[in-house]
Amino acid sequence: MEGENTKPKVLIFGGTGYFGKYMVKASVSSGHKTFVYARPVTQNSRPSKLEIHKEFQGIGVTIIEGELDEHEKIVSILKEVDVVISTVAYPQFLDQLKIVRAINVAGNIKRFLPSEFGCEEDRVRPLPPFEAYLEKKRIVRRAIEAAKIPYTFVSANLYGAYFVNVFLRPSESYDDVVVYGSGEAKAVFNYEEDIAKCTIKVINDPRACNRIVIYRPQTNILSQLELISLWEQKTGRSFKRIQVSEEELVKLSQTLPPPEDIPISIIHSLLAKGDSMNFELGEDDIEASKLYPDFKFTTIDQLLDIFLIDPPKPARTAFE
Repeated sequence: MEGENTKPKVLIFGGTGYFGKYMVKASVSSGHKTFVYARPVTQNSRPSKLEIHKEFQGIGVTIIEGELDEHEKIVSILKEVDVVISTVAYPQFLDQLKIVRAINVAGNIKRFLPSEFGCEEDRVRPLPPFEAYLEKKRIVRRAIEAAKIPYTFVSANLYGAYFVNVFLRPSESYDDVVVYGSGEAKAVFNYEEDIAKCTIKVINDPRACNRIVIYRPQTNILSQLELISLWEQKTGRSFKRIQVSEEELVKLSQTLPPPEDIPISIIHSLLAKGDSMNFELGEDDIEASKLYPDFKFTTIDQLLDIFLIDPPKPARTAFE
């Protein structure tokens, strides 16, 4: 087919992880030749990892097994692709500096998207545990900029399905829901499938080169209280609100041992304080729904409908 050979070849690090799976499928469905660099499968590998490998191979993904410290292997693979996307988890954030060094040596990469996809880390100053988490992302950003590697930094805000599972617990039977802070602060909830699909559009868009793209569609901005009310309307149920104050969250962030202090600090920043909405977008900012007006983000209303019919499975985030 004409155009197939002109599409950039994509290499994804962390492609077998929670968000990485969405990115791999979005890349393949958009017609890109897709490679995944993943840790080797061993006898101790979880059955789910084996299943992911089989699924990827079934849709035409080329899987290369290796570690991030195998510099020469990574350089040789980079020379075969055009775009690099990293979706590695928190424990590997600083390991991305090895990818940066390899990209420098390869010298042919047209765009690098590091593992971001959360809040806009250069515009928030949260509690110390989350601040330390974001600082690792900033170190990678500054290294990419210093190396003059063409990049796009994606600020996709909150993973919609992940946070619906954490916040509303739709897979459990219960009569209460925890409200963090006043519950009135606004946050941006984007469905992971949409984040991945929109990111694949970004990788070859010259307007997004060496820029930050923020995913803030108006239909996906709402508060915890609004989200609870919408879920009550969908389910016909009524939930008791159990409030955890900002002060309690701060105290927990100071007393919980690492890495348990990180998720509570993230909740304080993004849900209780609404840090993802605490800054205005200016004329120089690129917002995804305006960059791609024809791209239809799944609304929160539609995402909750998905949870009623075929709910995405709860997932755990790796903090160690």
